[in-house]
Amino acid sequence: MDVLMRYFTETNRTKIARFFFDLALLVELVEMIAEKSELVFSMESHIFRITFLLTFAAVLLKKHNLKEWAIILAVWVFTFICYRITGRNELLRFATFAMAACDIDLERAMKYTFYVCMAGFTVIVLLAVFGILGNVSMVADYGRDNAQELRYVFGFGHPNTLYGCAYALILLWIWIYGKKAGLWQFIALFAVNVVLYYVTVSRTSLAIGMFTLLMAVIVRFAEPIRKWWITYVMAGLITPIACVVFSWWAASVSELPRFHMDTKRELRINKLDVILNNRIQDLYRGSTRHAGSLETWKLFSDRLSEEYFDMGWVRLFYWYGIIPTVLICLLIAMMLYVCYKKRDMQTVVVLVSMSVYTVIEATFVSVYIGRNFMLPVLGVYMWQLVRGQLKATQQPQ
Repeated sequence: MDVLMRYFTETNRTKIARFFFDLALLVELVEMIAEKSELVFSMESHIFRITFLLTFAAVLLKKHNLKEWAIILAVWVFTFICYRITGRNELLRFATFAMAACDIDLERAMKYTFYVCMAGFTVIVLLAVFGILGNVSMVADYGRDNAQELRYVFGFGHPNTLYGCAYALILLWIWIYGKKAGLWQFIALFAVNVVLYYVTVSRTSLAIGMFTLLMAVIVRFAEPIRKWWITYVMAGLITPIACVVFSWWAASVSELPRFHMDTKRELRINKLDVILNNRIQDLYRGSTRHAGSLETWKLFSDRLSEEYFDMGWVRLFYWYGIIPTVLICLLIAMMLYVCYKKRDMQTVVVLVSMSVYTVIEATFVSVYIGRNFMLPVLGVYMWQLVRGQLKATQQPQ
């Protein structure tokens, strides 16, 4: 027993906890990559349980003071209540994963995520190109009244999925390397974004990609804006306030497009909906329950709210409820405050871009932890805020 107690020191507990987190991160990333491919896998729920237990154990093994334990227990109680009400355990799993990341080497974890994802996505492309798994291209109706439209998917099953994976890699690159990148590297990424447009034919994704890279270039080379508090306030107005307001509006008018074009307002709504490939009207007409329309929003969701649709912020409100989503918005606002204290504009760029992208796509609103690569950043930043350890990050010379 004495030998066991000597081994089970705080240092060793921390090492074990970090190993558990690293293992959980690897498993979640591999599972997410497999889900992006055409591979059929039916053991997801068991994998989710394993990674939850690993991160749960990691939280318990780490040293916390009374205040921190109170926060941890409050988060667990709230997310467990959400799970019991909705039948969805994502908030509980995601929160535990983020708390397990509280003291990790964040840059190392993000680089690890970037290179594992890049390797996994490359394998998917190669398997499709060599005819082993998945298609290189697909002919289908992609919402533009053309049943014979050809788009490339390179093993990802859908052109939007292909772009979403490339977009995630771009965001990871911006977070890891953007603060020291040269102009030629950004020009190369602009070119990649244009190539992705010609491959996937996604105009909205092209616009968001260009917007993201433009923000990244500005914060890289316009050094003074990192110090301006107004920059972070403006980011807070976009992320998530403007995105949530637009999503609420879309859910409230989702019954109108195509069927009630009697006024100029309804004509404008219809034109916008056409640009968004009918995403607004699909909130009302995409299912018999009108899943996603404002009438289906509740303080807490229910076990029947399982339908999928593209608009990510609306999906958050529909899947989890108004109260949990408002708390998620507050977490994002707190992250932006931490970014201001740390003068961390790269994280701001990523948060703003993800928020805008999530208005039209639900890539990051998913049961897969591996899709939301900002969870480790959330865990580290929130814990630094709780512990009063905020300090400005060193900027490139």
